[in-house]
Amino acid sequence: MTRLTSQAEVRKAFWAAHPDLPRRRIRNYAGTGSMYPTDVRVAFVDFIDYLERDGQISTELARRVTLGEGS
Repeated sequence: MTRLTSQAEVRKAFWAAHPDLPRRRIRNYAGTGSMYPTDVRVAFVDFIDYLERDGQISTELARRVTLGEGS
């Protein structure tokens, strides 16, 4: 088991595990920016939960990792 230690590694692993999910962003609810579709966001949260429970990421990383770079 490889332990992931950075947000970039987690995002890379997420996209590798979910190649069929759209990477495009959509307009956010306020219309002032962009966000990923709900299906992508839910899959990301489930992925983070799995990684933490499996011991592949720390609880601290699970709490701070985001889907968007620089977020």
